[in-house]
Amino acid sequence: MNTSDRFLRFAAECEVMAKFSRSRQSKTVWNGLAQRWHRCAELSEHRYSNDRARSVKRHPKELHSSTH
Repeated sequence: MNTSDRFLRFAAECEVMAKFSRSRQSKTVWNGLAQRWHRCAELSEHRYSNDRARSVKRHPKELHSSTH
């Protein structure tokens, strides 16, 4: 399981907690946490795709020389 998937799982857990919370304040806190986990997942996915794009653009010779 990659990082963004884990973040989405955490968000889902927070959403369940919000659903079963009795107080309005607790629901608000849990929903806020869920939104933050969703944002973390988005940022993680964005970073992952940017890292992949950079590694593909590099010339194989540059990849070899950067390891030495």
